[in-house]
Amino acid sequence: MRLILVRHAAPVIPSSGGPAELIRPLTDAGLRAAAELAPRLAALHPGVVVSSPYLRAVQTVRPAALKLGLRVHPRLALREWDSGFEPGPDYARHHTESWADPALARAGGESLTQLTERAAGALRPLLTGPDTVVGSHGTFLSRALVGFGFSVDWSFVRAMPMPAVYVLEFADPASPPVVSGPGFPA
Repeated sequence: MRLILVRHAAPVIPSSGGPAELIRPLTDAGLRAAAELAPRLAALHPGVVVSSPYLRAVQTVRPAALKLGLRVHPRLALREWDSGFEPGPDYARHHTESWADPALARAGGESLTQLTERAAGALRPLLTGPDTVVGSHGTFLSRALVGFGFSVDWSFVRAMPMPAVYVLEFADPASPPVVSGPGFPA
């Protein structure tokens, strides 16, 4: 059984006057990258496509779903990290602090430890069905990998391309997966 984790393609940059996080779309280049990714995802023959409800994640996996004749099923638990801080020039400092102390939670946000639990908890039930494409976000996918026993850090997240595809192959749901994707040996 496989989970095919997909980080969204390049989105419009967040800004205080820009679209809200839930509806922040892909750029034109991001839309082209999602279209180019569709044949690669379709070639993996998934039976289900699920996604974070954030527009940029849905837009990234929708071309593959259409190619496969499948629907994209949005799932709130697949959303990006609820970090507790607003987009701005301090984001790198906030991320660095959070990755150094995964239990750190800001007011109104979740810690990276909590995100790890949410990510693994959202993905494990998918292991009982067909191979599944999961559209989500860089921090979510990184913490999901941590939840499945892999060591990744803030530099891993910063180096993750948009889009990125990680294929997790499980012998059974209780075993750690074999992972292929950026930052993992081929």
